[in-house]
Amino acid sequence: MTDFGDIAVSALICLGAFFLFVGSLGLAKLPDLMRRLHGPTKATTLGIGSTLIASMLYFILKGNALSIQELLITTFLFLTAPVTALMVAKAHLLLDKSEAANLPPTGRKVGWSVFDAPPAPESEDAPSKGNQ
Repeated sequence: MTDFGDIAVSALICLGAFFLFVGSLGLAKLPDLMRRLHGPTKATTLGIGSTLIASMLYFILKGNALSIQELLITTFLFLTAPVTALMVAKAHLLLDKSEAANLPPTGRKVGWSVFDAPPAPESEDAPSKGNQ
């Protein structure tokens, strides 16, 4: 393996270890669920992605073989982590109704989709709000 390859793999492993540590620390130390979501979904995802890319680069440079498993794991991780965070955040917002008071206005007739039902469609027979 070349010196540049060694440096690149080492840098990716160190970067991955740093982000894994920061994400884990954030998960353990942040005060509430909505802030704790950022640890595993942002930093830890980037950390494990860097580590997997370092592994893939190592096997390309050392063994002259493309390791497709790491690429699949990285792709799956980057696709599922944001979706999981969104589902956990929406479940938390629906269970804790006190968060609704802290939301800014939307500036539209409808409110936030998590808390407010969409308005009923107006029929042509019903009078509009402006004509009442």
